[in-house]
Amino acid sequence: MPNLLQNVTPSTPAHTLRLVLGDQLNPQHSWFATVRPDVLYVLMEMRQETDYVRHHAQKIIAIFAAMRELARQLLEAGHRVHYLQIDDPANLQSLPNNLSTLLQHYQARVFEYQDPDEYRLDQQLIAFCGSSHFLKNAVGSQVDSEHFYTQRHEVAALFTSRKQWLMESFYRHMRKRHRVLIDGADQAAGGQWNFDLENRKPWKGTPPEPPDLRPQHDHSALWASIQTTGVQSFGEPSAAQFRWPVNRAEALQQLDHFISQALPHFGDFQDAMSRKAWRLFHSLLSFALNVKMLNPREVVSRVEAEWRAGRVELAAAEGFIRQVIGWREYVRGIYWAQMPGYDQHNFFDHTTPLPEWFWTGHTRMNCLATAITTSLQNAHAHHIQRLMVIGNFALLAGLDVQALHRWYLGVYIDAFEWVELPNTLGMSQFADGGLLATKPYVSSAAYIDRMSDYCKGCAYDKKQRLGEAACPFNALYWDFYQRNADKLERKPRIGMAYRQLAKMPPQELAALQVQAAQTRQRLDTL
Repeated sequence: MPNLLQNVTPSTPAHTLRLVLGDQLNPQHSWFATVRPDVLYVLMEMRQETDYVRHHAQKIIAIFAAMRELARQLLEAGHRVHYLQIDDPANLQSLPNNLSTLLQHYQARVFEYQDPDEYRLDQQLIAFCGSSHFLKNAVGSQVDSEHFYTQRHEVAALFTSRKQWLMESFYRHMRKRHRVLIDGADQAAGGQWNFDLENRKPWKGTPPEPPDLRPQHDHSALWASIQTTGVQSFGEPSAAQFRWPVNRAEALQQLDHFISQALPHFGDFQDAMSRKAWRLFHSLLSFALNVKMLNPREVVSRVEAEWRAGRVELAAAEGFIRQVIGWREYVRGIYWAQMPGYDQHNFFDHTTPLPEWFWTGHTRMNCLATAITTSLQNAHAHHIQRLMVIGNFALLAGLDVQALHRWYLGVYIDAFEWVELPNTLGMSQFADGGLLATKPYVSSAAYIDRMSDYCKGCAYDKKQRLGEAACPFNALYWDFYQRNADKLERKPRIGMAYRQLAKMPPQELAALQVQAAQTRQRLDTL
């Protein structure tokens, strides 16, 4: 790719400077409908963004490659673009410093930016536009990113007087408001709002996992420039055979492949896990959605149309649509309602450091080795691997909540704080005390065995609770409930666990507590 700065005439002033962030790569934004020679679009690759947590190599490559692709498209359409590459000597590596320099250089009187989706960037831009130096020289304004169904604080307004913010209530509200899978006067299609109970089948090898038809890219040169600047990352870069979409056309191709090949089976197997198939029937669209190459409305519309045409079952269509119009919008609302401060919640006071195998995948537990290795190799794992394997173990073992949050935020290509933080602290770790989730999502080995083939051939016995060969999940599960009885036993959805604990002989419970304590003391060697 040629140096994009060659396409800019430095001596030509610009009246308006418009900032495009790395997760705002929507070529259909109304900004771009008209070519204006007095408007300059600015995109920046910055150490500020690569370094606030350590990111997976593929995540850094994907965002930078997609930013460069959008910049190229804008230039071809006739727009003016100033693109700061990560290794550009003029790059000051921070958003405020780069903006100040560019505003002065182009003598811009107006600065515009789309609403950031992360609180950190939102506050940084508000502070920048409110600084005395800025106010003397320019006028700043925000515009909508034109992406989400809801506004930032819409979820908070809906739940104003409620103690618990149930996603199901929000989901039904969204279905009715946007007439999605609705028949008649606000009636759920098929007479049922939620088919979650039908979406929990284990996968036994058939139907086969669809082929991976994503395009391949060679981003070796980009990766080399990233490394030259000293950016620290982890995970497999796969720079020479990169498989994530970097523009809208490729994202739409991925949507087509999902609709035709995977969606018919998504509902049945969306919670299934296997060592033989890392993707199964998941869409792999979350990165394209979260950097806004795809609009959620077009995705939902396509999926609903497949059901109405009779090509997929309602349970499959509803299960996928619930993730987009329901859960995705819901967690964003939680994020904006609870920030700042949500990232500091730690209901159980968990502070144990993450084991080293979070960075290598080298553990004898097949389930965790598979889920973490998949994450490190592909910058992706599906929601049950994230929630009921990695998150489940982290909660049972009492791992540091903030450290886990940073790991999830860094490792997954689709992880941006607005969506990752509520999922990690709220859904996975119950660190908000139940604002988001109605119960901790924990299980013994039985659930993992039911939904996967991970337990076959594992060094640990899924049925044993005690002894060196016992699956660590089993003792940790009962010990978790016993340790946290004062915080959990009165919660309505957890009664069964405490009824079972009450029936357990004291000597058996004591042995389980000893086993769990020993397990937590040797996490690095499991």
